[in-house]
Amino acid sequence: MSSSQKKVTNILSSISPPSDLPSFVTAALVPQPVTPAEGTTPDQSSMESPNKDPESDPFIPTTFSPAIPSSKDTSMVEAKGETDASEKAAGGASKVGKDFSTMVLNPEPLADALSPITQGGSALFGWVKGAVSSNGILQKVAEKAKNSVDTIVTTLDPQMKEYINSGGDTEVIVASDKDDKVRPIREAFQSVFGKATVIGLASHAAGIAAQPVGFAAGLKGAEHRINGIRAENPRVDDHLPVVAVENFLVELFPDQWFEAGVIVLFDYAKNILLKTVTQMTPIPFPIVTSIQADTPGDYELKDTGFAVTIGSIMAKNLNTPHTEWHKTYTSVARSEMILNAAKAIATLYKQSVAEYASAFGNAMNSSNE
Repeated sequence: MSSSQKKVTNILSSISPPSDLPSFVTAALVPQPVTPAEGTTPDQSSMESPNKDPESDPFIPTTFSPAIPSSKDTSMVEAKGETDASEKAAGGASKVGKDFSTMVLNPEPLADALSPITQGGSALFGWVKGAVSSNGILQKVAEKAKNSVDTIVTTLDPQMKEYINSGGDTEVIVASDKDDKVRPIREAFQSVFGKATVIGLASHAAGIAAQPVGFAAGLKGAEHRINGIRAENPRVDDHLPVVAVENFLVELFPDQWFEAGVIVLFDYAKNILLKTVTQMTPIPFPIVTSIQADTPGDYELKDTGFAVTIGSIMAKNLNTPHTEWHKTYTSVARSEMILNAAKAIATLYKQSVAEYASAFGNAMNSSNE
């Protein structure tokens, strides 16, 4: 071949370099055009290396550009996607895209929908109504809680018992201002009626010996106390029951004497008269003979008893206060004896008031007819 003949060049050398990559890809390295080695053709170079080593390829880093901004709440989208997936798995053909604000969840009115629950005869509200009734469970629990608190308060301060249990519709007047008489009568009526107002007023038995002797004298002394307090005190009207206590001596067996107290309740408006006697305390015969001797022969009230009280003589001999000689002598206080008898009087009075109310109601019905 002559030197004047033109040299044949490679066809790839006439191809221009590739254009710039898209804007979302920033190339770290710009690839250079591949020039095949001398004595080889493009087909041969590609056939010699059919599998290129991935580590030898240049790494092209990219910048992530999210399609959804991070500030946007995608919870509803995720929930919708989960709903779509579940419906597709269940074989649903239509896509759920409804507006929930336009859906009617309960076509019935609210009152009709809740009527099975709010009706008084339903199991739930019927139980609640019964529980809060006057005899319901909650009422009993509240009463027990109140009684427990009252017990604690009265244990810490026994005088609070009078104020806690005072009130109610029952009012009673005691014809005495002595604490050993008023306190047990108040406790008796409050234990029977639940709440009761019991007030003691000073009184005396006119026309009766200082120490009454016999049942008749004791009863007469109590009646005189009731009549005297109703006449002298304007606070005591005909609608208030009055209770009186009168202690007396009685000879039940020859030369065997006993001391006891008669309790009388009189309700003028309801015409109720109740009587009872406390526990009896045996009295030594020499004590009785001594107070007989101390009573003057011209004592004007001698027909009803002695001029000297048994309490003064027993307290002097036992070296104890006048109101404590019963407990010192028999281990039973006078207030305890009055309390037990007063409970019987209060119970009988409660029954009598109920009978009076029933009879009064029947009389009113008969008159109306």
